[in-house]
Amino acid sequence: MAKKPQNAFPELPKIPAIAGVRIAGVAAGLKDNGKHDLFVAELARGSTIAGTLTRSRCPGMPVEWSKRQLPGGKVRAIVASSGNSNVFTGGQGRQLVENTAAATAKLIGCHKSEVFLASTGIIGEKKEVTFVADKVPVGVKALRKAAWYDAARSIMTTDRFPKAALRKVKIDNVDVTLAGIAKGSQMIAPDMGTMLSFLFTDAKIPAKVLQSCLTRAVDRSFNCISVDGDTSTSDTVLLSATGQVKRQPKIERANDPLLRDFREALEDMTGELARMIVRDGAKKDRLLTCDVIGAESQRAARNIGRSIVDSTLVRVGIAGAEPRAGRIVMAVGKAGERAERDLLGIAIGGVQIAAAGETLPDFDAKAVVKHLKAGQVHFTINIGIGRGKARVWSAL
Repeated sequence: MAKKPQNAFPELPKIPAIAGVRIAGVAAGLKDNGKHDLFVAELARGSTIAGTLTRSRCPGMPVEWSKRQLPGGKVRAIVASSGNSNVFTGGQGRQLVENTAAATAKLIGCHKSEVFLASTGIIGEKKEVTFVADKVPVGVKALRKAAWYDAARSIMTTDRFPKAALRKVKIDNVDVTLAGIAKGSQMIAPDMGTMLSFLFTDAKIPAKVLQSCLTRAVDRSFNCISVDGDTSTSDTVLLSATGQVKRQPKIERANDPLLRDFREALEDMTGELARMIVRDGAKKDRLLTCDVIGAESQRAARNIGRSIVDSTLVRVGIAGAEPRAGRIVMAVGKAGERAERDLLGIAIGGVQIAAAGETLPDFDAKAVVKHLKAGQVHFTINIGIGRGKARVWSAL
């Protein structure tokens, strides 16, 4: 295992083995620079899976493959390659994913419908149809129980540091583990940037329930971040549950009270990974956090927040440390969600600068300017019409 480099980036947590999961991250030769480039995960028989994939109308071939397999809800293997995204590659690209799935299924001993694929890297560059399939044996041979650091490195492209997170939680007093890795630093405005994340738990949860938990978590984390405003063709988040935990009660619905702590832990973990992605994409390690409250719904709040953090004019205003509400008002108005101008309230760095639809005459402008020059910038926007709220993050 390669030694972890010493730098100022976040330290990866010490993630233990998760029952029913073996992983590998290797330098298989997919990249010309010799860096780690292939991730493989093997899941125990009976494992379930959920996923959220890019909403791009021009998705990659691996995304199309995984989307077709998701309704089955079963997983035995995940393969992710970095360096080439296999997007805009026609029939040759389709054959490449078919061959990759078939080769993996043969090595793992499962049906190819239980193999999920993801890729990240250059768009539009065709490769031989066995380009990834020929390298899968290297990854399978390296499989072991807790290779989290190598796994996180293997999916990196423009990332500055690997990303991983861990949560421990209980389901009816039974200990359950959640762990995940992620990549992303550019082309991040998920609807789902390129961003990939692979999450694992030893809990026993049916695929449909798992999907509900993941969709909710992604909507409150990965779908609430922006780095450069672009959406990738390859975004993929997969959550696998091995069911290997002992004596866990049966779960049949997403709103089961026994799942409350699990859902919260999943949202918290994906939120941590999402913030790592934003930090990675921030050229000067500056982060904008935008809290939107009082919106018509959670989705409306998120959309308004995204409109604000993605606005070029708002970002220019931050760069110039301008203590004014106008650019934010503009971004709220163009979001396409219900808003009442005369109810709008705005605070920057905890300083209220506007309320009831107008700028306050005596707010502390010097404090706002100082805050806008800081590494962590915080907006609170009160739409004033409902109970919907969301937190959105963006690199500055």
